[in-house]
Amino acid sequence: MTLSQVYLNRKVIVSAVLIVLTVSCSSTKSVIESGVASDKLSAKQVIKQHEKHKADFKTMTARVSIDLIEGEKEQGHTFSLRMEKDKVIWLSATLGMARMMITPEKVRFYNKLDNEYFDGDYKLLSDVVGVDLDFLKVQNILLGQSIYDLKDAQHQVNVNGNSYALSPKDQDALMELFYLINPSHFKMDSLQLQQQLKKRMLQVDYSSYQEVKKQIIPENIRIIAVDDTDQVTITLHFKSVSLNGDVRFPFNIPAGYKEIEIKE
Repeated sequence: MTLSQVYLNRKVIVSAVLIVLTVSCSSTKSVIESGVASDKLSAKQVIKQHEKHKADFKTMTARVSIDLIEGEKEQGHTFSLRMEKDKVIWLSATLGMARMMITPEKVRFYNKLDNEYFDGDYKLLSDVVGVDLDFLKVQNILLGQSIYDLKDAQHQVNVNGNSYALSPKDQDALMELFYLINPSHFKMDSLQLQQQLKKRMLQVDYSSYQEVKKQIIPENIRIIAVDDTDQVTITLHFKSVSLNGDVRFPFNIPAGYKEIEIKE
């Protein structure tokens, strides 16, 4: 399935991309980056700092402005985001016209404009970005963390500009993986995945972070997904964010809606 085919498979795919790429925070201040990358830090030290700076909260709410471009098609929307860390990510359009909820077990979505719904697994999201996803990988992308456990393999590090370029010593023959780590707060500046044989590439750039209740969380994110000659670009801006408040996740698929089936 090409990226273009996935994108065109009804409006559910656009919403799927939006949920994969969403995060933010409230009563915030932008993070001033003053750190300088040093070639004296080892890969283990960079990894230790990256793990140390994981966001620690129970719940999050936010307003998220999202712009999506594919070829000459462009659209922008604002969504309400709610999240219970490690358990639920929930996204709702204005007046609940479209709503999505993902958990460690499921990806679910419905669209009141077309009377359609999707209730399935992570293959939907994995097809969009070209990487096998699960809940924790999605959550880590949202929070500026590595999508794989960095302690599972040996890594090497170099200074690239003013970032730590971290990569596995033994790259997978089918997929090359690179992280650029910020020297100020040790969150990601960029995630880059390349699958040369399949002509696929996923790049997630974090242009700025914000501080909320002493937590460092992404503020602006740009995602580029390429499949052969097809490219989708998504930019996200997060505002009105708050942490550790009470949250609800209303989600009931209306009766009579048609199920969306993703064809191979």
